[in-house]
Amino acid sequence: MPHSTRARARALLNRLADDEGAATAEYAIATMAAVGFAGLLVVIMKSDEVRGILTDLVRRALTVDG
Repeated sequence: MPHSTRARARALLNRLADDEGAATAEYAIATMAAVGFAGLLVVIMKSDEVRGILTDLVRRALTVDG
């Protein structure tokens, strides 16, 4: 293999092995998952049925039985 080809191959391998920016990509994916989950929770919490269940749960928790 000629020297220039080796140098180019080595440079390519070094670029492929470099994980710079990988953490940023992982944070971006985790952030997008969290946003999606939050959106799903908003849709669920707008439901009258879910709101009623949660209201009933809080009322029962705050009721003092003598």
